[in-house]
Order: sequence, then structure tokens, then C-alpha cells
Amino acid sequence: MSSVADKTWFGQPRGLTILFLTNMWELFSYYGMRTLLVYYMTKQLLFAQEKASFIYGAYTAMAYFTPILGGAIADRWLGKRNAVILGGSIMAFGHFVMAFEPMFYVALATIALGNGLFLPSLPSQINDLYAADDPRRGRAYNVYYVGLNIGGFMAPLVCGTLGEVYGWHYGFGAAGIGMFIGLLIYVFGRRYLPPEPLRGVARAVDAQEERGNHRKVWLLLLGVGIAATIFRGAYEQVGNTLPLLIDTGVDRVVAGFTIPMTWFQSLNPLLVISMTPLLLLHWRRRAEAGHETAPALRMAIGALIVAGAYVLLAAVTAVAGDTRIGWLWLVAFFVILTLGELYILPTGLGLFARLAPPRLGATTVASWFLAVFSGSLLAGLVGTLWSKASHSGFFLLLAGLAVVAAALLWRLDRPIRALR
Repeated sequence: MSSVADKTWFGQPRGLTILFLTNMWELFSYYGMRTLLVYYMTKQLLFAQEKASFIYGAYTAMAYFTPILGGAIADRWLGKRNAVILGGSIMAFGHFVMAFEPMFYVALATIALGNGLFLPSLPSQINDLYAADDPRRGRAYNVYYVGLNIGGFMAPLVCGTLGEVYGWHYGFGAAGIGMFIGLLIYVFGRRYLPPEPLRGVARAVDAQEERGNHRKVWLLLLGVGIAATIFRGAYEQVGNTLPLLIDTGVDRVVAGFTIPMTWFQSLNPLLVISMTPLLLLHWRRRAEAGHETAPALRMAIGALIVAGAYVLLAAVTAVAGDTRIGWLWLVAFFVILTLGELYILPTGLGLFARLAPPRLGATTVASWFLAVFSGSLLAGLVGTLWSKASHSGFFLLLAGLAVVAAALLWRLDRPIRALR
């Protein structure tokens, strides 16, 4: 590990760049398809809104459930590198299949299956790039989060524009190309990645011996996962019901030009890229002054900030009534939402990776994505209320979910700090 970690780009191990470039293109493919999914179902397949929201939630939920099985397979048999390559290849195939309308459900299932192998095996390699006492390790997940959000920023502009202007299938095809590019980067950059740990029977014995010692860790991570599930029920509306508001409830005309509805999906990743360096500087200065915020408390603050974003939308839509709200209000919403997201999501991923029992890195990171699964499923169920409630009432409900998540995370802060 030391020889790999000694070679740096931008002050971080070169392997971190390879990992986030790979995930950047994977996220390009995922967000590219996600940007189009609700519109494709409601405008092309003519699904009712309730059905489209439920399918969206069920798909995103399954995409984050399969990593539980995929992480165990990678840890015990395939290895992380083989799992990334195999999973990415399956996903690329699924994205291309999306271009064929009769294969819609098959394509969704294929992407979810490939994601199960790919998703936990990639970020779980970050921790192995650093020594245990390396101070860069804590910030690595935010740096990684910036890199992959570049893909999230490009996806609506490329896939969204192709799908909205030229046809939905062109957008889905572009998503598949992005996944293929990510695979090439990973294959040719493998020499900068940490070596594969041993796996097999010995690993299973070690895990069995350590199970009792890590029971408290697993229980606390379960609590964090429940809080993340509740939070995701609100947060995931960004790709579910919020596009419906953008389509019919936002005035998108600027100087005679109508902003494409899919472009707004680029605001969130663009703000992640621009806001993260300032936030990392702020956190570093607080740490140097002896005021570093503990992970669970930082996550609770993030959930409260996201609640504030939804309160803003609730107030604006209540005042607007049946008229469209100005697009600048939507920009303000994304600024607040993204700030909260940066407090909670990279911190949660890093917390799971740092507390992972030895030789179970992919499995533990997959447990974080299990919260994304359950949260996405909850988001799909919550999204079915969009057509049954007023816009302001719906957004207040989302704010309430985020507040509940914040309260639970605040309660978990002290026992988690006792582990460190």
C-alpha cells in the first residue's frame, strides 16, 4: 500500500483519481438515465404519475439493494477489482438495452444487477489507499464526492438534452457510452490501486472471530442507516417529484429562452463541485482550532439544512398558488439542499468505511447503500402523494422527514464518538 500511496496527484494518492474518474462516468450514466426516467415513463410510455413514481422508487431501491449481495460476493470470492469490471460491463449493457422500448423492465433489472457488484467494490478501495494515521483520509471522501459529481453535472446536459431534443433513446445510449468510458479508465488505471486483500475461507473464519467484538459497531451503523433511510425519503424527491414541479410549476423563460427542464438537474452536482472546496477549508480551520464536528452531528446538521430547503419550497409554492414560481427560487432551493447534502452524504459513506471490520470493507460499504435502497423505496411511496396533496403540504412533509432523521443522528452522536 505504501508504494501506491506515495505516488500522488494533487496531494492525494493517484488511485483516488482513478476511482473517482471511474465513478464519475458511472454516475454520468446513472444520472443520465435517471434524469430521463420519469419523463420517459410519463411522456413516452404514458404511465400515470403514481405508477411512474412508484417504478422510479422501486428501481432506485433495487439498484441500492443488490450491493448487499454484491459486496459479500466481492469480499469472499470475486475480489473488488473483478467485481467492478463485471458489474460495470453488465450496467453498460443495461443502459444500451434501455434504447429498446419493449425491453424497459429488463433494462432496469440489468442495470440494478450490475450496480450490485460495481457500487460497493469501488469506494471501499479508498480506505486501503491510506495508512490508518493519514490525515488526508478523512477528507478523501469529500474529494471523491466532487469527482463523481462532475459526472452528475454533465449527465443532464448531455443525456438530458439528447433525450429531450432528439429522442429519449439517444439519451439512454449516451448513458451507456459513459459507463463504457468509466470501465476503460478503471482497467488502464489499476496499477495505481491498492492490492487485493486475501479472501476465501480464512477471511470467513476471521470475520466469525471478530463478530462479537464488532456487534456494537454494527448496531450503531444500523441506527445511522435508519436515519439515512428517513432522510433519503425526502432527499430522493429531487429525481422523483421535483422534475414534475419543474415541468409544470416553474417559470423557465429567461429573455425569451425556455430553459430545458432537464438542465436544472445539473444544478445539484455543479454546486457540489463549487461548494466543496470552501466547505473543506471551513472544516479544516475548525479542526485546527480544536472545534472539529463529529461525523454523526455533522450529518444531523446536514439533515436540518435540507429540511430548510424544503420549507423554502413549501413557502414559495404556497404564496404562488396556481401560478408558476420563478426559476431563481429553484436555484435557491438547490443551493440550500446541496449544502445540507455535503454535510450528510459523504460523511455517512466515510463513517461506514472507517468503522468497517477488517476484510469486510465492501460488505460494510454495501450496508451504507442498503440505506439508499430503503430510502429510495420510501421516496417512491412518498412520491405517490404528490398528486394527492398540495405542493406546499407535500414539501412540508419532506421537511418533517429530514427533521426526524436529524433528531435520530443527534441521538447517535455520543455513542459513535465513544468508539473513536
